[in-house]
Amino acid sequence: MKVIRAKVMGFCMGVQRAVEMTRAETRKHTSVYTFGPLIHNPKVLSDLEALGIQSIESTEQIPRDKNCSVVIRAHGIEPAVEEELYKTNARIVDATCPNVRVSQLKAEEYARNGYCIFLAGEGKHAEIKGIMGYAMASGASFCEAVSNAEEALKTAKKLYGQNRDAKTALLGQTTICEDDYEKISKAIEMFFPNLKTDQTICSATSERQNALRDLLDKADCIIIAGGKKSANTNRLFDIAKASGKPCVLAENSEHIPSDFFNYKTAGLCAGASTPDSIIDEIESKLLEIK
Repeated sequence: MKVIRAKVMGFCMGVQRAVEMTRAETRKHTSVYTFGPLIHNPKVLSDLEALGIQSIESTEQIPRDKNCSVVIRAHGIEPAVEEELYKTNARIVDATCPNVRVSQLKAEEYARNGYCIFLAGEGKHAEIKGIMGYAMASGASFCEAVSNAEEALKTAKKLYGQNRDAKTALLGQTTICEDDYEKISKAIEMFFPNLKTDQTICSATSERQNALRDLLDKADCIIIAGGKKSANTNRLFDIAKASGKPCVLAENSEHIPSDFFNYKTAGLCAGASTPDSIIDEIESKLLEIK
């Protein structure tokens, strides 16, 4: 079998930064926590746990009897939660991805200027929750997440019925597909043609998606390496599925279907939170079959 790697894959800047910041805390404090999973990759989280780093979901889980570090996850958190963190005796390390931070501040600015805000992405995703938190904390009268054009059209129609003169703005989850973002924007513009649309998709996302598209015609099957809870990895998997090529999202080499070893050429792509060790492991497994 021949394995062709995508030209761009593996850790993006935001993930690399968050992991390095968290590991650095273990050299300063014996007790280190992350507020929520640092990133969405089981191998990385397992490696952090091996270093004694625990993930928590509430400030009540922070020990009061000793100094410790709490790292804010790469996806960011709501400002209200952040305020609670800083009230504790812990050292707070903000590992929010700089690109996500830009979206948080844009949401804050739009809210203060009286805009109704649409967020293109998964409503339950930590990044979207954090951005929405910044908008609401800054007085937004309207801020809703829409995951596709159909939802966007329905939500825009609802807002139009309430205030047809509303100033509107659209921000996207950094990992959303550009095509989906454009469709959502056009759906909202049917009711609000003066919609302000910000380019908030991370370049690492578009680079990996384009690298996958370049790979599709060169391979008989496609393996997307990454965590199943990773939004950007799932976007890659959606693109691969839409191509009609046999494809799989594999968190490790054990997730490769047995029939994939019968293909002559396998394309290997990976999400922005996938470590090189997993990419190498999957490639080695594929190459075991001659």
